[in-house]
Amino acid sequence: MTDRLPLFPLGTVLFPGLVLPLHVFEERYRALVRDLAAGPEPRRFGVVGIELGHEVGPGAARRLAEVGCVAEVRAVEAHDDGRYDVVTVGGARFRVKDVDDSLPYLRGDVEFLPEEPGEAPGPVALRVAWLFDRYRERLAAAGAEPTRPVRMPSDPIRLSYLVAAAVMLDRNERQRLLEAEDAAHRLRAEQDLLARENRLLHALPTVPASSFIDGAVHPN
Repeated sequence: MTDRLPLFPLGTVLFPGLVLPLHVFEERYRALVRDLAAGPEPRRFGVVGIELGHEVGPGAARRLAEVGCVAEVRAVEAHDDGRYDVVTVGGARFRVKDVDDSLPYLRGDVEFLPEEPGEAPGPVALRVAWLFDRYRERLAAAGAEPTRPVRMPSDPIRLSYLVAAAVMLDRNERQRLLEAEDAAHRLRAEQDLLARENRLLHALPTVPASSFIDGAVHPN
């Protein structure tokens, strides 16, 4: 299935089912929000990672990732000076097939990607859940702020996205997880990443404060 979506390039990765708040101040993205507010439901746009360039200013977003995630708008707060605070939730993944830059903001012709569990995800899902629990314990022991208990989903697709969003990874690793062809492939990659992160936390039990949370609000 294909569709045309407004595109919102960001220096982060949105995963299906995860919440992404945005503080919108750049004029082209204000226009995007205004157009969404004036249009029909559902209000949604595509979040795509920036592979070269930056989020705002001249020359921003010069090269985009091929795979992104739909951001479904749940709340919009308009400020008197034209800025917006927007709360979104990740929806379907998509692959960008073509980009139209005829408006102030980009629009993309996108192909939606299927969500499949993959081959025999059960055993690796159990292993990932166990490694993730150890990871959270080691973060707490290393001085990270305690987080609320997490009830791990039994569905391997949901589990794969929760772990992808929660583990401290760089943007390229997050993008690779988003692009995984199914949950089983994503979980196997997460198993390796969690094993690595647990080894690092065991050897160097300190957590840089700037790395613990990848910014709840992304300026654009």
